[in-house]
Parts: sequence; structure tokens; C-alpha cells
Amino acid sequence: MIQTVTTTELPINERLSIRKNVIKGSQGNMRLCIVTGTHGDELEGQMVCYEMARRLNESIGSLDGQVEIYPALNPLGIDTIQRGIPNFDLDMNRIFPGDKNGSVAEQTAYAIIEDLKGANLVIDIHSSNLYLRETPQARINVNDEEKLVPIASKLNIDFVWIHDAATVLEATLAHSLNSTGTPCVVVEMGVGQRINHKMCYRLVDGIFNLMREVGMWTGIVNSATITNPIVCKGDRVEFLNAATSGVFITELKCGIVVAKGEEIGQIVEPLTGKILSRVVSPVEGYLFTIRAYPIVYEGSLMARIYRHEK
Repeated sequence: MIQTVTTTELPINERLSIRKNVIKGSQGNMRLCIVTGTHGDELEGQMVCYEMARRLNESIGSLDGQVEIYPALNPLGIDTIQRGIPNFDLDMNRIFPGDKNGSVAEQTAYAIIEDLKGANLVIDIHSSNLYLRETPQARINVNDEEKLVPIASKLNIDFVWIHDAATVLEATLAHSLNSTGTPCVVVEMGVGQRINHKMCYRLVDGIFNLMREVGMWTGIVNSATITNPIVCKGDRVEFLNAATSGVFITELKCGIVVAKGEEIGQIVEPLTGKILSRVVSPVEGYLFTIRAYPIVYEGSLMARIYRHEK
């Protein structure tokens, strides 16, 4: 059943509407919310929402409880291929929990939070930006580690990154929900403005796996593909930055183990045909982020590596 979460009048007889699809099983009180589209250039969540709705509708008799799908928290951004909210110069994920009496964007954020409150779980799906490619991962505030890591570990992702509280942005959807008692797991994967089908199918399988674990799903789960993630504390992540500007060339993809001293890629000068610098791993570890956009500047983030223990 399609429901309107909030609607606001815009200039020239247009309206901004946030909608959700409420899919109810025959019984059960659990409520799972899947949200995405907070950033208009992050598109993997669109396919996840489609595939979730398709599978649920095909096997509705296997659902115990209620799944709510919110594919577009920032529909204007999606329509115009912009990360933020067009004409407002705002990042949607920096204005939560919003304000009932604030601007249009703040009122929208407030209505979204109020609608999600009380869910048993919210899964907030993001892609990376245009510049970086991420292996499927969950990002969790250390203060929510005990509650959320067991949940994230059922989602068929590769990596769980636990952040120190000091690095967590308080104006995000996830922080606003977790701080008021509604558990919310953030999933990041892929790259901006693209859809990686394999990653999307993996996450969908993981969501159904989680639903089975909590008693919401009695149907088929592709159990053979479910993997357990690496769980990482923030102080074991190495950040690799570009030593110079140029064009980044690499044959590697994220989601692999690299050796200490292994070359991840080269920054080259097309005019002269010279290698300006080599991007080399300072440690042995798991490469979970890699540069996707080839044009780089001195200081650009090139990779993130989870450092293995000695």
C-alpha cells in the first residue's frame, strides 16, 4: 500500500512528496523500514528497494510483520542527479532530526523522523560518492556497537566499520534515530551515479537473512551466499592520500587483501608519459575503499585499508 509520509507545496503549482510502500504480512508485529535516496547521486538503494518489493509481493504469505520501503527521501536530488537538495544548497543527511516549524527541508526531515520512530529496525542504504568505490559495509557509532553489530553481521556484507563517537555527525538520520531508541544501521556500497547489481542482490539476500533470524520471514533465503563480515574498529584503518596531482590508474578492486608494500595504483602524467607517484599500501590488510574517479589532486583520498593485526 502506497502512503504519503509528508507533502509540501513548492513554487509554480508543484509539490514535494515523500512516499513509502507499506507491505504487510498476515500476522506479526515487527516493523522493518528500508530507507534510501537521501543523496540524489546514490542509486544502489533504488535497486534494493525494487528487488525487496518484488520478492515480498511474490511471496507475501511468508512475511510475518510489516516492511516499509522509502526509496526517495530526497526526490528532488534524484530527479536532478544532485547529492543535496536542489535550490536549498543542503545535504539532506545533515539536517536531521529536522524542525516542525523550520524551512521546507527541515519540516521534511522532521516528518521522516516522526514516521520512522518506533520501528524495530531501520536500514539506511547509501552508495559512495562519484570519487570512491566501497565494498558493501555497515558503519556504526561505537556507542551503538553492542546493539547494532549483531544486526549488521546478518546483512551479507563484507565489512563493519565501528567509528569513534567523536567522528559521528549528529545531524544524520541514523544518529537521530539511534539516539531516540529506534535502531538504525547505515549500509554503504558501490560508487555514486551507478548501480552494481551484484552488490544489490547480495544486500537483498542479507536483509531476508536478517528477517528470517528475527522471525519476520519464513520463505526462501539464499543461505549458501551469506557471508560473515570483518568487524573493524576505527583506529585500525589506514587512509592513503595522493602525493601529487594527476591521473590515477589501477587494476585493483576493493574487497581484497593487499600486502605491505603492494602497489595499489599509479598516478601518471598523460602529457609526458611519466609515472608521477605510486600508491603503495603501508600495511597488510583488507582494501575496502579505492579511488574510482581517475582525476586526482594532491591530498585526494585514494584508498582505505583495514590493517591486519601482527
